[in-house]
Amino acid sequence: MMILRPIQESDYPALLNIAHESGHGFTSLPVNEELLQKKIARSVASFGKQADKPFDEGYLFVLEDIETGEVVGTSGIEAAVGLDDAFYHYHLSKVIHSSRTLDVYKAVDILTLCNDYTGATELCTLFLKDGYRRGANGKLLSRSRFMFINQHRDRFAETVIAEMRGVSNEQGESPFWQWLEEHFFSMDFPTADYLTGIGQKVFIAELMPKYPIYVNLLSKEAQAVIGEVHDNTRPAIELLKSEGFTFNGYVDIFDAGPTVEAKVGNIRTVRNSETRTVKIGESNGGFPVMVANGKLVDYRAAVIELALTDGNEVTLAPHVAAALKVEEGDQVSLVKI
Repeated sequence: MMILRPIQESDYPALLNIAHESGHGFTSLPVNEELLQKKIARSVASFGKQADKPFDEGYLFVLEDIETGEVVGTSGIEAAVGLDDAFYHYHLSKVIHSSRTLDVYKAVDILTLCNDYTGATELCTLFLKDGYRRGANGKLLSRSRFMFINQHRDRFAETVIAEMRGVSNEQGESPFWQWLEEHFFSMDFPTADYLTGIGQKVFIAELMPKYPIYVNLLSKEAQAVIGEVHDNTRPAIELLKSEGFTFNGYVDIFDAGPTVEAKVGNIRTVRNSETRTVKIGESNGGFPVMVANGKLVDYRAAVIELALTDGNEVTLAPHVAAALKVEEGDQVSLVKI
């Protein structure tokens, strides 16, 4: 049985292993032992903090196989981005070059550096180990965060975003960054990506072009990857699209991967979730349902087979209730997978 729970300090070796496996382009998990330990400490503090509005909290979850005790994946939520460090994007838009005298009209794509998502809640750090990319594991890692946000609305913004990993090869080379590097930087993509991951973002403001970039001036290879995702990220973006997330022209400043967004109330998992009272007893299968308790420090979520009946109760087997840290009479949120 797979259980999603808040990360603990004892999970550090597993998180370091995941950081190594995630590879280049996974900015939120750089292979830096001190930083990873700080991320865990920050998450533990955030879960234990009293908060009535989003600020600098960062919530990190892990997916655990409770039969083996192995941590096989992670996902996170940043309560509000850009309030401490600047949060940059390029916005893809158009300008019109026209002349009635010459009878010329041309629409040209441009990329403009911006901070438009300042204060938004960000979904981040989603990674599932290769051998566990099956069944409902990916959905549990991703969609359980929507359950958590819905249960603790005061802690999060109304706009939720997710930066999707852009195109890069096995050596960590990004076609988009290669063009930027040639004209504005003397730094390869893995180095720039790593520095951003450890919080050293000053060079972005210092070296990034301040004026809009005309897309047709970029290399053909760079143009081709704007708004495109890494092959490994396709399942994640398709899941978010099915939840109601949309791409509105914002891309990553390093690899030009798309950023998608949604209002909390429009997210499918939030709209379709319901609250039921726990009853302990024998549960005779059914169909996959995601179940989450309403707790904070002891938050737990799982996908289990349930035969839902009419009414306000849900019957959980004793071992399932124990794994979810709920007792008879407690409230849980659930949504069909």
